[in-house]
Amino acid sequence: MPKKTYTTLPEHFSGCIHSDCPMAAACLRQLAYSTMMEDEDFLRMVNPRHCSMDKDCKFYRDAAPARYAKGFTNFQKKMFPEQYRDFMSTLIVHFGRSAYFERRSGETLLSPTEQEIVLDALHQVGVKEDFKFDDYVELYNWFN
Repeated sequence: MPKKTYTTLPEHFSGCIHSDCPMAAACLRQLAYSTMMEDEDFLRMVNPRHCSMDKDCKFYRDAAPARYAKGFTNFQKKMFPEQYRDFMSTLIVHFGRSAYFERRSGETLLSPTEQEIVLDALHQVGVKEDFKFDDYVELYNWFN
């Protein structure tokens, strides 16, 4: 893992010591462990006895970057007022008022799962076309 990505490692993210696991090369926990060993005095680790060391390991985190969306302010311009009102209401119920506006403006990134929630809300209000979010960034998917 390049040094610059280590700065994005969440403080309480747990590493995994199983470098001999067949999934180790693609596991974010194993890559984080390698970096933590170089830089940290204290480590937070997954219990080695609870790792299955196979593709079904419950602690496995894919090291491939995920595509996060940044904002959806352009959606309102493409919808009828009633559609937008219902769309916004649905998402406010799901995320909460402040969290909705943080996601809408791009202040809070939308995980792949949250992007699906937003797109499902669009379809619920009758939008047929696929809208694109304002912008996208690729980041490690630490917890989703």
